[in-house]
Amino acid sequence: MTKRLTLCADDFAQSGSISAGILQLLDAGRLSATSVMSQSPHWPSLAADLKARSQRADIGLHFNLTHSFDAPAKPLSHWLMKSQLRQLSLPALRDEALAQIDRFAEHFGRLPDFVDGHQHVHALPVIRDALFDAIQRRWQQLPLPYLRAPDKLGHPGDNRLKSLILRSVCINFDEQAQEAGFATTPWFGGMYSLTPQADFSGLMQAWLARSPEQALIMCHPGLPASDADDPIAASRSREFDYLSGDAFAEHCRQHKVEIVRFQPAAVAAA
Repeated sequence: MTKRLTLCADDFAQSGSISAGILQLLDAGRLSATSVMSQSPHWPSLAADLKARSQRADIGLHFNLTHSFDAPAKPLSHWLMKSQLRQLSLPALRDEALAQIDRFAEHFGRLPDFVDGHQHVHALPVIRDALFDAIQRRWQQLPLPYLRAPDKLGHPGDNRLKSLILRSVCINFDEQAQEAGFATTPWFGGMYSLTPQADFSGLMQAWLARSPEQALIMCHPGLPASDADDPIAASRSREFDYLSGDAFAEHCRQHKVEIVRFQPAAVAAA
């Protein structure tokens, strides 16, 4: 029996090379979702190309607090510590979420299909509450976007400590999101060290084998580039080569996986 899986490329618009690689993979049917860094100066010029592909993929917002664009950003360690101590301003975070949602919609012509977060900041305490508030203010009568649930991580990749920390800092996100009326992804994969030495092909085969129906796997592909601001540039090109090649298609066939847009359980059962 074929199982349906959403494969989402993060970081669209972070750079031209990342975005070009994602667009190629969308055209090839190797991805079924991508999430946009709407603060990026590249986003206005890339939005039309992505919108032209929006019938074949979910297009979401990659909520960002850690990657610098026009304004300085604070490192992940700041958000991890302050969120756990509840020392963050909910109104300020809500306003930041609204600004990123509005910049997405300004250039894309509509609101995003889903929301996730760069380095999973969207699921941290306080930040999640601010995001829920912002979404409720903008969507109003529209169906709410679905949310990525990092605490539903189902495979540790090649770094058990990293996966344990992620689940711990995002604990209860899935439950709170569903209580607020959001559909969430029931199983999440794609976490790994993001080093060039990592066995991405082997890890993907493990994720494909382990993932249940309606799972979501994240990835970070891109075309080769020498980008000093991107510490995982080498891993991006390795991911792109694998995802665009025959091996990935064969692995999907072996594990009877169909790459599709995400369907919340209530919709899928209708």
